[in-house]
Amino acid sequence: MVIDRTSWMEINLMMISVVWRKRGFPIYWQLLNKKGNSNFQEQCETLGKVLNRFERYKVVVLGDREFCSVKLGKWLNQQGVYFCLRVKKNEYIEVEKDLIITLRELCLEPGESLFFHQTRVTKTKRARGFNVACKRQEEQLGWVSDDPWFIITNLATLEIAILSYEKRFSIEEMFKDCKSGGYNLEGTNVEGDRLVLLILLIAIAYTATTIVGRAVSAKGVEKYVGRVAEKDREERRHSYFYIGLYAQSWVSHLNNPIVEIVNQLLCLSPHKRNNYRKGMRAMNLILSAL
Repeated sequence: MVIDRTSWMEINLMMISVVWRKRGFPIYWQLLNKKGNSNFQEQCETLGKVLNRFERYKVVVLGDREFCSVKLGKWLNQQGVYFCLRVKKNEYIEVEKDLIITLRELCLEPGESLFFHQTRVTKTKRARGFNVACKRQEEQLGWVSDDPWFIITNLATLEIAILSYEKRFSIEEMFKDCKSGGYNLEGTNVEGDRLVLLILLIAIAYTATTIVGRAVSAKGVEKYVGRVAEKDREERRHSYFYIGLYAQSWVSHLNNPIVEIVNQLLCLSPHKRNNYRKGMRAMNLILSAL
């Protein structure tokens, strides 16, 4: 479960999403009547309205540096919830008895990681009992990250903490899909209750479209909708959301009168009929997934 905040113009929106298949699905959102970051009370109120609906599940709450409060970590721990909250590099931790340093002073090299078990965090009001996972990304194609991850958590190992926190970025992709990369939410110029209702509609449409995209991919016909692979690229080029969105647009032409004209033109190019039949079969498979 990821908590994050996004803003545009005068809109300041805090949202919680559930991660599934590398995508965040919005389940709760709240408009903040102010500019800037949320505070501890707002974060607890927002999470409190969601966590009780997931009592039967093991939940891991993920948050970036806006949600790095030690107080929030202690509160989540009291709720019986796992968490991974990224803290700033100027945060203090106790690496040895009575030896307190900032996380910046660890001077992690690319690819290096550390894990501090049941350590104290912060210099003045020390909080005991947090694990601290630290990792700096390896060098990739000559690029080296200058911004290591420092994560306070109650998860037991470095590997689980890092794998869990990596899922936080799913909400960034979701925000992009709902805004400039898809539904253009920020271009609607609505606010207040109308904005809340619009987000509800987008949340439903986004979830349905992503599920359709996964179904289309499972049928092996996503290549008809988008270029799904590139040379030397490990990650998928298009998400399930993209595939689902453009698959619906693609098959909308199936009942277009121009189809009959295309059938007639194929009589002039019989060598193209096999490819055309494959495309029509792909359309029918996509329709079965809608």
